[in-house]
Amino acid sequence: MLNQYKTILCEAEAEIIEKKSRFIATVRPVKSEDEARVFIEEMKKKYWNATHNVFAYQIGEHNELQRFSDDGEPQGTAGMPVLSVLKGEDVKNTAIVVTRYFGGTLLGTGGLVRAYGRSAKEGLLAAGISELIRYVRYEIVAEYTESGKVQYEILQEGHILFDTQYSDKVVYTVFVKAEETDAFEKKMLDVFRGNTPFVKQGEQYGVWQEGALSLLEN
Repeated sequence: MLNQYKTILCEAEAEIIEKKSRFIATVRPVKSEDEARVFIEEMKKKYWNATHNVFAYQIGEHNELQRFSDDGEPQGTAGMPVLSVLKGEDVKNTAIVVTRYFGGTLLGTGGLVRAYGRSAKEGLLAAGISELIRYVRYEIVAEYTESGKVQYEILQEGHILFDTQYSDKVVYTVFVKAEETDAFEKKMLDVFRGNTPFVKQGEQYGVWQEGALSLLEN
C-alpha cells in the first residue's frame, strides 16, 4: 500500500465552450477497470446524441492501467490530452469522460488538444483533488499517573490523538502515519520503560478536510 497518493472522492462535472462547441467533463472515482467501463457506458447513454464521448482513466498504485479513446476525433487530439491531465496531476483511480457537442466551427488539431485538456482539468478542479494518507491505528492504555506524559509525547510528535476514554485507566486512540510507526513505537517503549501497553489495530487511509481528519473505509 502506498503511504500517500492523490485521487478524487466524488463525481463531478464541468463545462466549457470553445468556438460554440460544448465540452462537458464528467469525472468519477473508480477502483477497477470494470467500474471505469460501466461509468463510460453510462455517459454514452446519458449523452447519446453527442458528437463525441472521449474518455481516459488511470487505475492502480503505480498507474498500471492507463486507457483512453479519441472516439472519432483525430488521433491524439482528444483521449491522450485527457489522460495527460491525469498523469500530470498523478491522480489515481480516476476516470474522465469528456462529451463534445459540435458547434459548427472546426477547432484544428491544436484547438482540440487544448479544449479536451482544459475540460479534463476543469472536471478535476470541480471534484477536488484529495491527498490520501495511510495511517496506522493504535490503542494505548495508560495509568492516570503517567497519562499526562503519554499525551504530551503523542502530541509532541504530531500524531493524531483521535479519541480518549477514561475508566480505571486512560485509553487513547492514536493515528500515526505509516512511515512514522517505528519511531512512534520506540518512543512509547521509552515512555513506558520497556513495557508495551499499545495495540496496533489496523490501517486506514485518511484525508484532511477543513482542518479535520476524515477516515475512509477500507
